[in-house]
Amino acid sequence: MNNAILSACSKIIPAGYIAQCEGARNSISNAIQELITKKKLPDEGWPDDMIEYFLANLSHMDTNNFKGNVGVGEREGRVFSGLVNRRHFRLAHGIGRSGDITAVQPKAAGSSLLNQLTNRLVLDSIKIAGVSDCKACFVLPMATGMALTLCMQALRNERPEAKYVLWPRIDQKSCFKSISTAGFKAVVIPNRLEGDQLSTNLEALEQQIDLLGAANILCVMSTSSCFAPRAVDNVEGIAKLCSNYGIPHLLNNAYGVQSSKCMHVIQQAQRVGRLDAFVQSTDKNYMVPVGGSIVAGFNEAFIDAIGKTYPGRASVTPSLDMIITLLSMGSSGFKALLRQRKELYGYLKEEVGQVAAKYNERILCTPGNPISIGVTLSHKEMASHELTEIGSMLFTRNVSGLRVVTCKDEKEINGHTFHGFGSHHDAYPSPYFTVAAAIGMTAADVDTFCKRLDKVLSKAYKPISD
Repeated sequence: MNNAILSACSKIIPAGYIAQCEGARNSISNAIQELITKKKLPDEGWPDDMIEYFLANLSHMDTNNFKGNVGVGEREGRVFSGLVNRRHFRLAHGIGRSGDITAVQPKAAGSSLLNQLTNRLVLDSIKIAGVSDCKACFVLPMATGMALTLCMQALRNERPEAKYVLWPRIDQKSCFKSISTAGFKAVVIPNRLEGDQLSTNLEALEQQIDLLGAANILCVMSTSSCFAPRAVDNVEGIAKLCSNYGIPHLLNNAYGVQSSKCMHVIQQAQRVGRLDAFVQSTDKNYMVPVGGSIVAGFNEAFIDAIGKTYPGRASVTPSLDMIITLLSMGSSGFKALLRQRKELYGYLKEEVGQVAAKYNERILCTPGNPISIGVTLSHKEMASHELTEIGSMLFTRNVSGLRVVTCKDEKEINGHTFHGFGSHHDAYPSPYFTVAAAIGMTAADVDTFCKRLDKVLSKAYKPISD
């Protein structure tokens, strides 16, 4: 309510009561003004009713919600279902324009403002997480694999003759498939086995650059967040190579925002070499529904070029989910979640290690991986189906996310055969399972998981104390 309405209300009920209402209204208005002015996360998270009030005001800025508006075009933000309309807070126009996903829509001032604010709040969160030199980012309504494809399409405009993408092996289907979807050939760089850990083979990478010729290489796609026993790529070393040879560098940072180590290597890589863009998932890092990703980088012009590569408008849903979540968290809540996740990694490692030791198994030594933990399954000789049965038994006991890797599987993806698929290596020496300390996990989750793990392993083989 504006001042004139409040004044009219004071003629109906006592003015003192209206003054209280005015003070409450002003506190909300001041918070919204500060958000729009500073374009940064609020220190403390907002309550749900305040976020709903803010979104309702944004929706009133879109033409489809104007009282008396007559739409005569083919896309006027009409929504048949009231339930769907409420689900989207009446923000029906989406984001972007036909030639640029970050552009402002004339019909949708509210949706456009939401989109711009979301991107700025996400940028602020990336800086809080550790990449303080990041200059630009935007939310895409597609998951990480397709976002990587979009980045490669943008690079095609700069390097039209390039055919290859050099890719240190990471056994995850979507990032590999993103290369062929973009129209390029993946050149798989085998990892180096160092004890339990799999690390980047910089020498093999440079050999491929010399063999293929730098001009024929679209980019090197490195990886930060990954399943153990693979370590975070030597992103700084790759960045130096890319700088020396004049080759673009794209980083798959799928769930790395939650890890200070992953974000640190990104920050350092751009200081010592070349890193053109890094891509991360919204759901894995910010606890929103699947369907969005974030493209970020240190060169605003290139990030803008990626946005212009996206054809057509896009769904507002991922941006809407992100701004609601970030406003709910606030900077203090986000920092607390990052800190708690890091602490929980140590707790998970200790507790799982104790269970494993009962069965003469051990935690794989992978100091280069700050999120994922691997545990051997080698004390008892088991066939592949017996190993995967451990994962199945845990799944039926409501444990999700655990991965059993037999190291014997073969998988063909887009014409390339991966031996020992899942282990990032042709001949990893031991089967194992992995678990992850991800953002939002609790100590209670760890305790319950370890109890269920103990019961399942006791069925697979008896403790050595017996």
